[in-house]
Amino acid sequence: MRTALVIGTGLVGTSAALALAGRGIHVHLVDHDPESARTAAALGAGTDEVPEGRVDLAIIAVPPAHVAPVLATAMRDGVARGYLDVASVKGGPRRELEARGVDLTPYIGTHPMAGKERSGPLAATADLFEGRPWVLTPTRDTDTEVLNLALELVALCRAVPVVMDADAHDRAVALVSHTPQLISSMVAARLEEADETAVRLCGQGIRDVTRIAASDPRMWVEILSANPGPVADVLAGVAADLDETVRALRGLQSGDDDKRREGTEGIEDVLRRGNAGRVRVPGKHGTAPASYEIVSVLISDRPGELAEIFADVGQAGVNVEDVRIEHATGQQAGLVQLMVEPSAAAELSAALRERGWSIRQ
Repeated sequence: MRTALVIGTGLVGTSAALALAGRGIHVHLVDHDPESARTAAALGAGTDEVPEGRVDLAIIAVPPAHVAPVLATAMRDGVARGYLDVASVKGGPRRELEARGVDLTPYIGTHPMAGKERSGPLAATADLFEGRPWVLTPTRDTDTEVLNLALELVALCRAVPVVMDADAHDRAVALVSHTPQLISSMVAARLEEADETAVRLCGQGIRDVTRIAASDPRMWVEILSANPGPVADVLAGVAADLDETVRALRGLQSGDDDKRREGTEGIEDVLRRGNAGRVRVPGKHGTAPASYEIVSVLISDRPGELAEIFADVGQAGVNVEDVRIEHATGQQAGLVQLMVEPSAAAELSAALRERGWSIRQ
């Protein structure tokens, strides 16, 4: 691949363009909003000039509802040797293209499983896809050259290719992406009218659950409109669990011993099933999840504090597998939670204490 055309310069399109441009691909940028394409170009994602001839690959980075018309127009104009889209829903756009009578041999549907709660070109980064799954949905009609171009794109973006059926993909993202977005928004919505005293008690748990609730509602309406059935199916299962959990909690309120026992069993059941499901979530680099020990270090909110603690961790020769920061309410301080291999936790705690850090148990 030497040349590419990115149609749609939002978060995903611009991030892909930045990754390609950074690896020597000549990238052209197009958007229905010329200012967005100019912004992406100014960030180093390519040029907003129209390509003089056919490019090697056209990347359609528009919302699901617009994939079919945009792709049909691009293919009619013959702008590229191969075409792919990066929308988060795959079955619907393919069926619409088939209904339009579009020749799908030079096209493959794809979906990089990466994103942010922010959108637009200014949120884009060249490393957005690194180490992330990138789903490819070829059919028996997909031209081999196009599949190879898609695989090259995934490699250049340093993502991990995953081949799936389009409808299986849509059911999967309903479970692992679309439903979590709605549930996060529902939990965050409880805070809208909550008493200020309650809101001030928010800790890391509520921040974790509601982080993606900051996403653009208009974008998510478009995504969910393209995949409503599978999402509704998952939510129906969640709703059944909620009904059972409410009944269990009411049982715990009861003065009847049998009802309280049933309530305890119901709550324990949903929590245990949650444990079992959480264990299946892939761990670091997509490997089997590992159990880490947390070393919690008290830090003040001043410039250079994090750099100092990581420098001291490096001096201790311990690898940090993951890190979180929990901010103290109403104080210029917080806890850095360093996740390390269990065998290294005591060593790291001792080394940091020697360097003057306050370790919290």
